[in-house]
Amino acid sequence: MRLSLRQKAIAVCDDKIAKKGEAVGLSFYAFFANKNDDPELLMEAATWWIETHKLDHFEKARKIKELIISSGN
Repeated sequence: MRLSLRQKAIAVCDDKIAKKGEAVGLSFYAFFANKNDDPELLMEAATWWIETHKLDHFEKARKIKELIISSGN
């Protein structure tokens, strides 16, 4: 996962956790606006989420943040 997407995903996770608590869940769609203006980046996130890590549609934001930090890619 490219650095800019990693940074955005971590920021979204931090924001969701701050607003809704440690148990808040999200999907990779949370990293994007409600429009498909960058399909390549969306597919990159989907591939990381679905193929690489075999995650369910909704996962805990805390878990996603930890995966992003630990995987480094």
